[in-house]
Amino acid sequence: MKFEYFIGSRYLKSRQKTGFISFITVLSIAGVTVGVMALVIVIAVMTGAESYFKTKILGVEPHVVLHHHEGSIPEYASVIDRLESSGLTESVMPYAETQVMLRSGSGMSGAVLRGLDPEAGGSHIIGLSRKELKEKLSPGQSRDSNTETPPLVLGKNLARRLGAETGDVIYLISSRGMVTPAGHMPSMKRFVVKGIFESGFYEYDASLAYTRLEATQGLLRIGDAVTGIGIRVDDIYRADRIAEKIQENLGFPYWTMDWMEMNRNFFSALKLEKTVMFIILTLIILVAAFNIASTLIMMVMSKTRDIAILKAMGATDRSIRKIFVFNGLVIGTIGTVLGTVLGLTGCFLLQHYQFVQLPGDVYYFTTLPVEVRWTDVAIIVSAALGICLGATLYPAAKASRINPVEALRHG
Repeated sequence: MKFEYFIGSRYLKSRQKTGFISFITVLSIAGVTVGVMALVIVIAVMTGAESYFKTKILGVEPHVVLHHHEGSIPEYASVIDRLESSGLTESVMPYAETQVMLRSGSGMSGAVLRGLDPEAGGSHIIGLSRKELKEKLSPGQSRDSNTETPPLVLGKNLARRLGAETGDVIYLISSRGMVTPAGHMPSMKRFVVKGIFESGFYEYDASLAYTRLEATQGLLRIGDAVTGIGIRVDDIYRADRIAEKIQENLGFPYWTMDWMEMNRNFFSALKLEKTVMFIILTLIILVAAFNIASTLIMMVMSKTRDIAILKAMGATDRSIRKIFVFNGLVIGTIGTVLGTVLGLTGCFLLQHYQFVQLPGDVYYFTTLPVEVRWTDVAIIVSAALGICLGATLYPAAKASRINPVEALRHG
């Protein structure tokens, strides 16, 4: 062991009766530990929330949406063939979408009606297999009628708002009605609730309703056309590049939009919040670094005579700097390691025991979502060690500039 490290380790253990410097050292380690632990847990929760929202959104929305500048795609079957033969897509599903008003016996609510073809490849309804989708979107009968009625699948919160259950009749009111001598009259049509789905995302569960494609086409009066084609791809993080290729292949008047572009504001806000939380919690480590600096300064003041003797024996300024940089890094490393271990332990407990319960009507999730990314942990550890190293530079430089003659004369 080099003598710098040996002397540095001795200086960490105060030999004074009061043990004052050792106590401040413990406080410095505790400060770094708390800061790193808080950073690991909070960043893991923020990352988990981002992944949670991404999973829920992509469980309902396609990765890429293809639209037509005129509003509807008339010959969508040929477009689907071109998409499937391009090798860029995993599955393709045509749909027709419009805004409607739903009225039940006990309530009324606006909704987004999305018409799907259960025979097409790929379902965009979370929690429903293709077999279940075919079953729920098959024409059904209401409780009070034997006539065949178009099916309707409601989001959980939308059904709750309407007071609707499976088998109930829902009246769908569309603005695309007809012009009569009394003026424009909205059209009204009976639907039967065949199922209720839950995506886990409040906005979708409170606003989405699904039915068969032909029923929505009839409401929109667009014939055998669709308003969009939903596309799923193998790699969701390449969706933007795949969307550009699809648009280039099909050309005008088609245009595409990927899931990142559709939810840009939402994910940008999450990213900004994660960055701000990282900066704020890093200040805790910065405060602990001030403690490290003050500990080393007091150590230099109490060890002035020792430093002078070392210099008189031939120790260089660089060796003196090494002693105190080593002390500061030991404090920072111990605090960082303890904070990382405690932070990962806290993440493990939150993942497996979920003892933090949140009200579902206020938050998007009922338990804290936690996802540990080792890149985030590495950044936190590097930032903590970097701050601790920076805190050692001034005290180490101050110690190296001590004049041994003056120190021994006044010591």
